[in-house]
Amino acid sequence: MTSPSVLFVCVHNAGRSQMAAGYLQTLGAGRIEVRSAGSAPGDAINPVSVAAMAEEGIDISANQPKVLTTEAVQDSDVVITMGCGDACPIFPGKRYEDWSLDDPAGQGIEAVRPIRDEIRQRVQVLIDELLPASG
Repeated sequence: MTSPSVLFVCVHNAGRSQMAAGYLQTLGAGRIEVRSAGSAPGDAINPVSVAAMAEEGIDISANQPKVLTTEAVQDSDVVITMGCGDACPIFPGKRYEDWSLDDPAGQGIEAVRPIRDEIRQRVQVLIDELLPASG
C-alpha cells in the first residue's frame, strides 16, 4: 500500500500552506506524502509564519514557495486549498477541501498564532481520516 499524498495550496505558498505542510510532515511522521504550492508564489516564506512554527518546534525556515503545477495536483490524493480560488485545477477522483483561514501575510505573531493553531487542528483531523488506527 502506498502512502496517501496531500497537496496544500494557497496563493503565495508562503504562510498557511507552508505551516500546514510543516505540521503534516511532523505529525504524520513520514506516513503521508506532503506537497505545498501556490497559485502566485511569493519570494520567500513569511518570517512570522516561520516564527510561529518554531514555537511549536517545527522548522520551516528552509522551505521555498513553489508554483502550483498540474502534475502536483495529479500526483496527490487530497488537495487542500486555502483561498486560491479557481486557480487550482480539478481532476476527477481527487478529494478536495477548502480551508477558510485568515492570511498571515502582514500580520504580527499574535494574529498568526490562532491561524497556526487552527491549521494544526485541521491537519490532525486529516491525519486521523487518512491513517485510521488499525484495530
